[in-house]
Amino acid sequence: MLGQARIGNICYYISNLDRTERFWRDVVGLHVQRIEDGDEEFLIASTAGGVDLIFFVREARPGDSPIIVFNLEDGGIDDVAAALVEQGATIVTPVSHAPGGWSGDYADPDGHVLSLYQSAEKPRRLG
Repeated sequence: MLGQARIGNICYYISNLDRTERFWRDVVGLHVQRIEDGDEEFLIASTAGGVDLIFFVREARPGDSPIIVFNLEDGGIDDVAAALVEQGATIVTPVSHAPGGWSGDYADPDGHVLSLYQSAEKPRRLG
């Protein structure tokens, strides 16, 4: 089902945007952008491999992140989400609005979270 989907992002929950920006820019050496989307501000750090690291300020416990995000290039996020749940995944966050599109989070049998993302330009259902 997701075997052909590209991993586009890895999301981290952090406590301090400024400290995280300095670390990943000045220590790790990545190009870091600060993004504002409505009331939310977050960071995107680009890697040479094309997988972006995204940092959201959220209260989190160790193990809550990172979250691997699968980009659904063809759309169909509702269909893929339904198939994951049908096969035993647990809904963490149902499909909802995300910056520039739609996303949903699901847990595997051990509680590890994976996320789906698709652009708003693609259809939410494939059929």
